[in-house]
Amino acid sequence: MSSNNFNDTPERPARRGFLKAGGAAVAAGATLGATNIAHAAVHAKQDAAIADPMLAVEPFYGEHQGGIVTPQQAHTYVAAFDLTTTSRDDVINLLRQWTDAAARMTQAQPAAKLDGVGDDHPAPDSGDALGLGAAGLTVTFGFGPGLFTSEGKDRYGLAHRRPAALVDLPRFNGDQLLAEKTGGDLYVQACANDAQVAFHAVRQLARQGYGILHMRWGQAGFLSGPRAQTPRNLMGFKDGTNNPPTADPKLMNQFVWATDADAPWMQGGTYTVVRRIRITLEHWDQMELGFQEQVFGRHKYSGAPIGKQKEFDAVDLDAQDKDGNPQIPENSHVRLSNRASNNGAQILRRSYSYNDGTDFYIERWPPWRQETEYDAGLIFVAHQSDPRTGFIPINEKLAKFDMMNQFTTHVGSAIFACPPGAKPGSFIGAELFAA
Repeated sequence: MSSNNFNDTPERPARRGFLKAGGAAVAAGATLGATNIAHAAVHAKQDAAIADPMLAVEPFYGEHQGGIVTPQQAHTYVAAFDLTTTSRDDVINLLRQWTDAAARMTQAQPAAKLDGVGDDHPAPDSGDALGLGAAGLTVTFGFGPGLFTSEGKDRYGLAHRRPAALVDLPRFNGDQLLAEKTGGDLYVQACANDAQVAFHAVRQLARQGYGILHMRWGQAGFLSGPRAQTPRNLMGFKDGTNNPPTADPKLMNQFVWATDADAPWMQGGTYTVVRRIRITLEHWDQMELGFQEQVFGRHKYSGAPIGKQKEFDAVDLDAQDKDGNPQIPENSHVRLSNRASNNGAQILRRSYSYNDGTDFYIERWPPWRQETEYDAGLIFVAHQSDPRTGFIPINEKLAKFDMMNQFTTHVGSAIFACPPGAKPGSFIGAELFAA
């Protein structure tokens, strides 16, 4: 993402001017004075959220789900679940329960009311996040292809409502996908400014689904960087500079929000691709700085395109060096992923780094080392209006030609249809299950 603000607040008068105006209002009338006091309380709350990200609160209900164009939080926990129930009503009831729990947790409340449950029953909430604050929590839900058909069966009467854009992802060149990190019927993405708050949210939803689903995979991720600056990935480069600006509704409608004619229930939703990409950091760390910059097509420290000075300077794919060669290499990541190289296509990246300790690993590229290495890399998350014109053609090109491939291996993959936001009193995906 090109912006990492935790909260955006409108401009307001200086404190001294505000207090002076408030005093005049009180003198003029008690009602107006009460209004100013209320505004002061709102501003104080906003100021507190800016000063302490643990106090930030994001809305749950709305036209779109949170966690898609929301300014990126510092932590995530993403998970996919496989449904084991054969009952359509079970799925609907689960989504109702999940919607209510997510709405509560995003407002710093427990997943369910704590009173009214005896000590001879499991607690309604595990309690590990009590008192931590909302921490800017967003919870995003998605539906995988398996919700519509599984092993050729239409389990829930939804097969005819599967959007054409919810395709089965092809196998890309170099993929080494692990079944235990791939696929899933239901997707949950919790993002927050605190790791425990994000994990707690997914944990409560998993608890509520006991008996009708089981977890297929889960992954924690983190994001580090100063506010209002593009974060860096574990390779040390800024990640997300060329994202379409989320503040531009026209571009979001063009590239992110779904407008499927065959699936009206997805209007205002998005299609999300999740890839777990392992990076051989030991190999990468031995590369010369100049080579690393050629791989990315950007200067490492400034983030500027090669040949430019500032991060957001326009990428010039026609620029040549003194020998007449492309200044930005033909097989650099920036060139191959650039909108100009992909028929104008763009996707919204909202990725996180991960670090799962170490394990034994065999590289698929020279020097083909076999050793204990970091199990670390990138949780690649991309939102788009249609993966057939977004992620798939872009990644097909990257998988074949990107210089970065000698340092990365895609070991997990999934695709989900994330419906529009839920309405109060309803539940996420209600339009899919209607009649």
